[in-house]
Amino acid sequence: MSKLNKIDRTRAQESRNAIEKLYISMRHLFTRGFYKPMGISGETLRNSLLLLRPEIYGSIAEERIELNGLMYVIDRLPIGIEECQFINLTTDEGYRNSTFEVIVPPKRRRNCYRIDKDQMNIEITRGRSEIYDILTHLTFLFIESHKIQKRVTLLEGEDFTREWKHLEEIVIYNKKITSEEREVSIVHLGSILGRTFDEVTKIHHNFSTQENPDRFFHLMYWLGKLAINEVINQKKRTITFSSKLIEEIGHHIYGEIWANTIKKVLKENKLLKRPIHIISANMHSVLNSIYAQNALPKEAKEYKGFELYQLLSNADSKPLQKQVKEYASKNGLIYIKDTSGTNINVQVIDTNKINFDNSAFQKTSSEKENPVIIVMDYAFGEQAYETMDELLKPYKNSKKKNNLDVKSVSIMGKAGILEGAKGDIMIPSAHIFEGTADNYPFKNELTKEDLKGFGVNVFDGSMISVLGTSLQNKDLLKFFHNSTWNVIGLEMEGAHYQKAIQAASKIRGTISEEVKVRYAYYASDNPLETGATLASGGLGMTGVTPTYAITQKILEQIF
Repeated sequence: MSKLNKIDRTRAQESRNAIEKLYISMRHLFTRGFYKPMGISGETLRNSLLLLRPEIYGSIAEERIELNGLMYVIDRLPIGIEECQFINLTTDEGYRNSTFEVIVPPKRRRNCYRIDKDQMNIEITRGRSEIYDILTHLTFLFIESHKIQKRVTLLEGEDFTREWKHLEEIVIYNKKITSEEREVSIVHLGSILGRTFDEVTKIHHNFSTQENPDRFFHLMYWLGKLAINEVINQKKRTITFSSKLIEEIGHHIYGEIWANTIKKVLKENKLLKRPIHIISANMHSVLNSIYAQNALPKEAKEYKGFELYQLLSNADSKPLQKQVKEYASKNGLIYIKDTSGTNINVQVIDTNKINFDNSAFQKTSSEKENPVIIVMDYAFGEQAYETMDELLKPYKNSKKKNNLDVKSVSIMGKAGILEGAKGDIMIPSAHIFEGTADNYPFKNELTKEDLKGFGVNVFDGSMISVLGTSLQNKDLLKFFHNSTWNVIGLEMEGAHYQKAIQAASKIRGTISEEVKVRYAYYASDNPLETGATLASGGLGMTGVTPTYAITQKILEQIF
């Protein structure tokens, strides 16, 4: 009997296997209720992440400290988490009624509470994707912290390098230092991190705040200190999941409350039986596209086309933004600030109250309908299914169920692009769910031709809905792009949205089978290009044109 030839796995296959192991491991640890990230229980997570080497985590598998990835992760975790030995993931368990200060990370809408000097509680109200997001970020953070420990420890913990002692003196004694002393400290810290003076100076500046100009020193010290405590003193960092979180996850607790609130507002304003168009987008582009010209007649004359939206996107334009919101609230817009815990705010727009005379849109196809537009802020991963599934269900009162007359669902979002650059546009024809053969083809009402003429490149093809944007590497993405799947980009919500829409329209019959769907994404990054990942920074003004181009085409089709 001839021996079977051994076939070496490609990096793409290894990466897919690593992602699968990551998610199986995270679900197991979640069910278990606790684990120690740098102990035996966290070993599979660490090894899988090191094998995967995601682009966003840069040099995670190297000895030197990864700085851009660190900046990305810290922006998405609560301030002070580097000092905490115990991290507790909970559901909404009433901390808002306590005296604990609410800590909200700069780039993630989640409530966190510093319980004491050693414990941080993080509220999970957006589903499993949020848990995966946090656990992978924490695993990266702890791997980096142990790199610091290895570089500063001498004689098996009996002594430490002089650079570490210098850093400790600044942080522990909260020492105020001069510019010259700061540069000396940056040189020492560069030795610890394995980075150049220029690299450390830049990241130090990026982390600097008015309250704490040397925040980066504090961050690096406490990361290293807790890793030293783990190795030398056996004080292991521990992540726990509350019993209530384990019990509630996956049951649409927050999505149901959120959707019922929206339907109640529709009923109170006699909008429940009107034709409805749902848009998943940010909280400014639809608002500005409909109302800005009427709200700001003087500025609209001076700033033509998308220049007006660029003006409103400027951080210094808060008075003008307020003016648009006040005008909109008097002309058909109802703002629903989320109190359910989903962290998804909503705008309800009664188009019957819009002044179309000086608007950017003409009322043609919807002239007799006077539809209602529901704009929902971005969902997060699996939360997209939960919220859309609940929103498309009938409104229940004491007497009967009322199906919503949903005419269309439009999804505009940010995504990673595999061919092109930041700011380019992607028009999907299908969503493929990563890690499975599940695929969701659909007829997209938006086409490549619709978005031409705005000065940005437009691509069409399949989109892959990934389990986590921070878990992708070049080898895996090249496979998706170059294979017959014809993948043009990656995001986290598309397959979940489409699954809910298809269930409601084709199986449950709660909305019409004729419901129209529109999907369009603008590129926030190109993970196949060095220096163009999400960790390299945001879009800035580059995002204005694609955002408003997509919004304009969605509204044109509705009106």
